[in-house]
Amino acid sequence: MITLEDIKKDPVIDAFIRKGNKYLGVLGFTEHSYRHVNLVSSIARNILERLGYPRRQVELAAIAGYMHDIGNVVSRKEHGISGAVIAYPILIQMGMHPEEIATVISAIANHEEQYGHAINSVAAALIVADKSDVHRSRVRNSDFATFDIHDRVNYAVEHSFLWVADDKQTITMELTIDIDICPVMEYFEIFLSRMIMCRRAANFLKCKFELVINGAKLL
Repeated sequence: MITLEDIKKDPVIDAFIRKGNKYLGVLGFTEHSYRHVNLVSSIARNILERLGYPRRQVELAAIAGYMHDIGNVVSRKEHGISGAVIAYPILIQMGMHPEEIATVISAIANHEEQYGHAINSVAAALIVADKSDVHRSRVRNSDFATFDIHDRVNYAVEHSFLWVADDKQTITMELTIDIDICPVMEYFEIFLSRMIMCRRAANFLKCKFELVINGAKLL
């Protein structure tokens, strides 16, 4: 069976992740490099693992997490859908079972809030993992004076962590935000739709989604 380590060794996937991140940098978007895809892969794995899902489903969540942004090599717009189309022939050639490919590419295609839905457990874990990666280390713009709202919000986040409490069936996103850089309201201005998507994804996993910012529970 294809594992995450097999995926990481594939030269096509590796090139698409590197080039996609480079192209987004040209357009002024935040970091989408190895750091992001490895973190999302790890968090997606952890979510399903902590909730007691089968080992193979856990591995597929890790694979989907690592591959979820390869569509950026084509375009930022609808990159989830293009990423799923790109992933299909790669996974077929690697010898992954068609049933598993269907799970992975549907998760990749549904991870963006503009059109995505938690249509299976892997997709749900990927959604929460991807949207939880908000942190100042993702900001590439070095000139604070030219920060847009996305740069400000990400740069203001000093700490971010996702807690999965299997005993309470809760998934908690915990953030520490420097409100001198970005008021909490500005965070919601661009991330409210993502938080709603996370809540729906958590519900699919039969969990309650919670958002804690600077020690205060907001969702």
